[in-house]
Amino acid sequence: MEEILQPILQSPKLYDYLKILQKTVETEHQKRKRFYQEITPSMKAEFINGEIIIHSPVIKKHNVVTKLVLRFLDVYNDIKQLGFVGVEKILIQLTRNDYEPDICFFKNNKANKFSDDQMFFPAPDFIVEILSKSTEKRDRGIKFKDYALHNVGEYWLIDPKKQVVEQYILFDNKYELIKKTDYGTIKSVEINGFEIPVKAIFDEQENLKALFEISK
Repeated sequence: MEEILQPILQSPKLYDYLKILQKTVETEHQKRKRFYQEITPSMKAEFINGEIIIHSPVIKKHNVVTKLVLRFLDVYNDIKQLGFVGVEKILIQLTRNDYEPDICFFKNNKANKFSDDQMFFPAPDFIVEILSKSTEKRDRGIKFKDYALHNVGEYWLIDPKKQVVEQYILFDNKYELIKKTDYGTIKSVEINGFEIPVKAIFDEQENLKALFEISK
């Protein structure tokens, strides 16, 4: 960060840059206020770098994967009572941006403070994004950086088409890929004891079989 700022700090145009930054931040702040006023429960929308992003409806494959991961995590959490599972319409409010991850998880130290009528949420401990053509650039770009910046300890990217899961863990404020696979089992670092067979993420019967095992 300091390397980026040094040329600006040393420039005779520093005050001009400062005015531009102040104006940009003020304009963005007003846009964000309007975003909060205009969003409705029926919208899937995010506020990213001063722009309102409205998401189109998802294809069936995306919806199936979201449902299978959510169902498995939800049941596991119901059994273990480790925290709160959020899906799609949970709006997480970070320093500059607001996101609606496909699936997220908050440990009890955060979740126990939530109220029933809460609309805005802090950074989760665990996030899953299901990749699509329209979202992959943001999932691998601004969200990847922003989630790490706000200490989201674990980030999964799931490709429904290739049936591959990528597992990223936070080390020294940056994500490191610790697993990328289309077989075997994925074991969470942030959610104590949570692991899911990769096939159970993409296949209904495999999901039900794995659910039966954890429900014993």
